[in-house]
Amino acid sequence: MLSRLKRWRAARFDARHPFPADTWAGARARLPLLARVPEASAQRLGQRAWRFLHDKRLSLHPDLDPAALDSEERLALAAQACLLTLGWSEHEHQEAFANVHEVLVLPDAFRRKVEEMDEAGVIHVYEDERAGETFYQGPVVIAFPDLVESGGLDGFNVVIHEFAHKLDMGNSQDVDGFPPLPVTIASREWHREFTAVWQDLQRYIEAGDPTPIDDYAASHPGECFAVCCETFFSAPNRLMEAYPGLYDLLCRYFQQQPLKWALTADNDHPAPSPATQESPR
Repeated sequence: MLSRLKRWRAARFDARHPFPADTWAGARARLPLLARVPEASAQRLGQRAWRFLHDKRLSLHPDLDPAALDSEERLALAAQACLLTLGWSEHEHQEAFANVHEVLVLPDAFRRKVEEMDEAGVIHVYEDERAGETFYQGPVVIAFPDLVESGGLDGFNVVIHEFAHKLDMGNSQDVDGFPPLPVTIASREWHREFTAVWQDLQRYIEAGDPTPIDDYAASHPGECFAVCCETFFSAPNRLMEAYPGLYDLLCRYFQQQPLKWALTADNDHPAPSPATQESPR
C-alpha cells in the first residue's frame, strides 16, 4: 500500500513538474563533475536534483541578483548535493536530507566568531572566514563565489562539503565525522580509517610539508570527513593515492566508485599537484 502511494505521488509530481531534460543536459555540460557521471546514473541524479529543488527552498541573499543563478545553475547546485546519495535508495536519499529545508546563497564569504577549547581546557576565541556553513534542522549556507568555483575536478566543492556535514548530523547535532553507518561498515573500522588519515595529516603539518589533501581536513574531525567527501567525488585519484583504505571505505559508504568515472575525464583535466592550500569553509 505504501509503495503504491509513493508511486502515485511520484507520478503526480512528474505530471505537474515535467523533468527539464534540456536544462539538465546544459547543467551537466557546464560542470566536469556532473559531466563524468555515467549515463546510466545521470538520469536518476538529474531527477533527484529536480525533485530536490521543489522539496527544498533555494534562497538568494537580497544583495544577489536573482539572475545570478539561472535554471541550469540551480539544477547543478542541487545535483552536486544529490551526488552524495546517488548510490543510495530513494528512501535512504530522502532520509539523509530530511533535515535540509533551505539552501541560502550569500554574495560572499562571511566571518564567524569561533570559540574552541584546547586539550588543556583553555578557550580560544577567533574569527573564521567561511565559504559555507550548515545548521542542524536549519539552512545550508553557501557563498556565491565558492559555489562558482565548485563543480570541477580539483578536490574543492563547497556544496559537497556542506551537505557532507548534513549527513554527519544524521545521528546527532554535532559535526564529528561519524555519520550514521550502514550495517556493512563497523564503527571501529570507520574510526580506524579516519583516525589514521587524521594522524597522518597532523604529521604533515607538524613537519611543515604540503598535505596530500586540503589541510583544512586537519582542523577538526568533522571537517576531515567533509574534505574527504569533496576529494572522493571531485579528485578521487588523489584520495586513492594518498589513502587507499579510506577511498575503499567511502566507496562502500556511498555505494559509488567515482575513480572509475574519472579515468577518462582525468586525462582531459589533470589533477593539480598534491601541494594544497587551506580553503576555509
